[in-house]
Amino acid sequence: MSSSPRSWRRAGTALRGWRSRQWTVAGAGALATAVLVGAPTDVVPNPLFGRSVPVQWWNYPALAVTAVLAGIVLTTYVRRPSSAPEPHAADGGRLGAIGGVLSFFAVGCPVCNKLVLVLLGASGALSYWAPLQPLLAVLSAGLLAEAALRRLSSETACPVRPSA
Repeated sequence: MSSSPRSWRRAGTALRGWRSRQWTVAGAGALATAVLVGAPTDVVPNPLFGRSVPVQWWNYPALAVTAVLAGIVLTTYVRRPSSAPEPHAADGGRLGAIGGVLSFFAVGCPVCNKLVLVLLGASGALSYWAPLQPLLAVLSAGLLAEAALRRLSSETACPVRPSA
């Protein structure tokens, strides 16, 4: 087997082996991610948050992709039967966290972000930050996909047992 921490074949095998418990957690994780990212950014309309700039068309698919991939990554942390190898903690965990945070900045209102406003001002937020947001969405999805690929690949990798 290759030394690469990722394999499309092993990831696919892991997904095919998921039981209803894992798919339920993936669905719940995706829904929670959609609410946790979508509500404060007002991509998911709600009475608690608002935005100064209308939601862009690409915010919806970006949020959907983020939610699905985050649900998959979160599910890889669900405890499996003792016979199944546990993925290594370093296999994609940080990538998934960074991808999730980036998705929040990607779909958020460009002028509602206080940090961007302080650094660029309102016109800079619209002129410079807003055009970068779709790229952040792609980067976020890429990081989440890589995290999912690594973690799923490690689910079906042969475990190396320490010698006694």
